[in-house]
Amino acid sequence: MSQTATLPVAARDVVAAVAAFAGALRRAGIAADRLRVASALEALVEVGATQTEDVYWALRLTLCGEPDDLPKFDALFDVWFRGRPAPVRAPSRPAAAVPAMQLRALGNDARGHDRQEDEDVLKAAASDTEVLRAHDIGALTAEERDEVNRMIALLAPRVGSRRTLRMARRGSERVDVGRTVRQLLRDGGEPGSLRYRSRRIKPRRLVLLLDVSGSMSPYADPLLRFAHAAVRVAPFTTEVFTIGTRLTRVTRQLRLRDPDVALRAAGAAVPDWSGGTRIGEALRAFLDLWGQRGTARRAIVVIASDGWERGDASLLGEQMQRLARLAHTVVWVNPHKGKAGFAPSTAGMTAALPFLDELIAGHSYAALRNLAEVIAHA
Repeated sequence: MSQTATLPVAARDVVAAVAAFAGALRRAGIAADRLRVASALEALVEVGATQTEDVYWALRLTLCGEPDDLPKFDALFDVWFRGRPAPVRAPSRPAAAVPAMQLRALGNDARGHDRQEDEDVLKAAASDTEVLRAHDIGALTAEERDEVNRMIALLAPRVGSRRTLRMARRGSERVDVGRTVRQLLRDGGEPGSLRYRSRRIKPRRLVLLLDVSGSMSPYADPLLRFAHAAVRVAPFTTEVFTIGTRLTRVTRQLRLRDPDVALRAAGAAVPDWSGGTRIGEALRAFLDLWGQRGTARRAIVVIASDGWERGDASLLGEQMQRLARLAHTVVWVNPHKGKAGFAPSTAGMTAALPFLDELIAGHSYAALRNLAEVIAHA
């Protein structure tokens, strides 16, 4: 890669050029959304963008989301920033705003503009996305909600692994006496190398129990989208249920690739959407039918609810105690925890609180991103 090109343009031109380049990436199938564009601009401010190599890595590390994006990114970067032909279809006006995109450092330009002024322009361009991250999902406009939905779809909630009781014929944890002796007999008693075995490693199961009652209606859709992102990452070790007046398993519906199609299928399968809340009864049904038989054993269980229990709160406490004995980690996500003045004072929250490992917020994209980190480190 050439390192000689510099950027003879003002920061405002850089903002426009990066935004246009991100549009070309989206047309090529790369999810370079507004959040990634903001991160790209911040990266350019940090590295200074004095050379083409710096620009390449700043944009590649922020605008690409998966390995399949890299060939398309490289080809389009050649067109927009190096003026080379690309194997994929190039945008109709490559680099018209900035010829050959010979990007210059975000410092003083030919007119002597101050570096701090240019940096302020870039930071202002990213500020609306930062605000959107922390904004309460229940108060978003339709356009903002669509943007947050796209951001949630890019989350990849992953759980860790666990060591099982079964042994595998590999590793170096313990001498496998049986295999060593059998190999010795096959070799006619000649000394040979020892055979070892280790405990098998399995991915830990993730179970999501999502409240879809009327009081949770502003947050049910984004929580289901989060669940869809989790199922997409680990379709065979993730289970998703909705809880309201009854328990409904929606794992199969959320295995559909498109999030909108998956949510429509899940909505059609849930008969008690925006109804009442009987968390204790739904949790007892889950433990009787699924959890006690293995689904919840040594799993990370996430319950997303505001805790407004219309049933018997003591029943919820009993079932939470059962769940805590089975699960590896129990996390409760309450959308109201991220708001000022929150206290776990509802009957459901009071009954469940003694058996929780984590009580976290779930009212914004930032809160859901934090939930993904909690799951990963549980």
